Amino acid sequence: MDPPFTRLVADLPATVPFVGPEALERRTGRPFQLRLGANESLFGPSPHAAEAMRAAVEHVALYGDPENAALRSELARAHGVALENVMVASGIDDLLGLAVRAFLEPGVAAVTSLGAYPTFNYHVDGYGGHLERVSYRQDRNDLEALAAAAHRVQARLVYLANPDNPTGTWQSARDLRTFVDRLPSDCLVLLDEAYVDFAPPDAIPAIDATDPRVLHLRTFSKAHGMAGARIGYAIGPAPTIAAFDKIRLHYGVNSIAQEGALASLADPAHIQRVVAAVAEGRREYEELARSLGLSTLPSAANFVAIDVGEAAQARALLTSLEEHGVFVRMPNAPPLDRCIRVTVAPPTQRSAFAAILRAIWPTVLSRQYPEV
Repeated sequence: MDPPFTRLVADLPATVPFVGPEALERRTGRPFQLRLGANESLFGPSPHAAEAMRAAVEHVALYGDPENAALRSELARAHGVALENVMVASGIDDLLGLAVRAFLEPGVAAVTSLGAYPTFNYHVDGYGGHLERVSYRQDRNDLEALAAAAHRVQARLVYLANPDNPTGTWQSARDLRTFVDRLPSDCLVLLDEAYVDFAPPDAIPAIDATDPRVLHLRTFSKAHGMAGARIGYAIGPAPTIAAFDKIRLHYGVNSIAQEGALASLADPAHIQRVVAAVAEGRREYEELARSLGLSTLPSAANFVAIDVGEAAQARALLTSLEEHGVFVRMPNAPPLDRCIRVTVAPPTQRSAFAAILRAIWPTVLSRQYPEV
């Protein structure tokens, strides 16, 4: 007898948004020497955050604060909003699930870019929503087409990352405001700002926590170097935050992560150092690509998308890098699947990656690839 799944779950394909590097290591039996595919901060967390988390282990027998009050208060102060405008959760992935659950009913539409961050799609499918995908234009999110699609399908949610993942490209704050104004009045933009610490100032829109059309999503996984702690936050209108309180997992953010996030917020100099180091690394990757006759997409994130020319070559390069102990990713949809995406690492790891790429690229380039 089959388990009595709901029809929705029974009909879903067996899928996960990402195949992690650990799964690839188990599959091959070989550990990766360079982990450059997950956009973690390879520069690590603030030493103060690390120390705070070590100290918090002493109290791990106790539940953490389910209201995340101290962290929410500090985030509200830092962003100039009220406490009731801030929600803390176990990363942006958790927040995306809450937003989809709160705003989408079965059959109701959401809009995203084709090839954009896949966890949003995962939640829309998992809650029975209808997903409308819009192709990138010139390797950037096509704001006009996204807005048009939102009107065409009467979308309740639009997902947009700025800076974008997987390209690293970005939109200006002015263009984002125009985009929001073009959407249906009852449509909410999930503005994923995971990489906002690396973005130029003119790409960062001012936060208006009273605007019911925008929910800002941020994380401690990137510049703060706390990906393994799983902690992020949303800033939005009080009614939206209150609705999330009805459905969130109240003990979902552990006390160690809360203490680490608080300490990291108190060390802005560490973030500044990481941002500067990442900018230097992006320039090195761009120079490396040029030296091999390749190009890169403009990036305001902690990774660089290297344009290999065509999808078959990108896949072959990805496979060859894996065989040489290097974990990177490639976008999963055209036209971006002609690229590989490489996390900016500290200098020693960048040098090791450059040596491997220089050694294997001529072989990959010389192969013949069937037309698809």
